[in-house]
Parts: sequence; structure tokens; C-alpha cells
Amino acid sequence: MAETAEEIEARKTRERDELYALDISGAEWESAPGTEGHEERVEIAHLPGGAVAMRSSLDPGTVLRYTEAEWRAFVLGARDGEFDLESPPGGEGPAPR
Repeated sequence: MAETAEEIEARKTRERDELYALDISGAEWESAPGTEGHEERVEIAHLPGGAVAMRSSLDPGTVLRYTEAEWRAFVLGARDGEFDLESPPGGEGPAPR
């Protein structure tokens, strides 16, 4: 039996609340290979159940948390080019897709 829209919303709210209730004070943060500790970078920490926390090295107090399904969708989308940047007018910035 398929979930109703209300059931889906309630499940997502419960998952989010549980994820943000986790104590991550002892989390081990990782960043891309080759980055130095003083460089601006994105850091991630693996959480229970396949969830992931993500933060900026410049603002380690602000942490976003993603369920396993959300993180998988993001990674697959990034691999597929969904988040590639377009060049702004004037030709500066990343190359267009």
C-alpha cells in the first residue's frame, strides 16, 4: 500500500528530527584529498544508518545533515552533472557544460 502525501511528510519530518537529534560532537570529519587544514573546503562526516553531515571549514558550527537517500540522490546528481556551474556573462568562471 502506497504512502499518502501526509504519511510521506510525517515520515520525512520524523527522519529529519531523528537525524538532527544525533550527538555528532565526536564525528570524524573528512575533506577532499589534497586539501590543507587552512584552506576553505567542504567537510563531511558519516553518521549512523548511512546518513551524512556536511559543513564548511569556515563555519564548522553550521552543519547540514542528510539521510542516506538524500545523500545518495545528491552524489548521483553531482556525478551526472546536475550541479555543474554555467559560466556567468562575461566568460569568467567555470566552463559551460
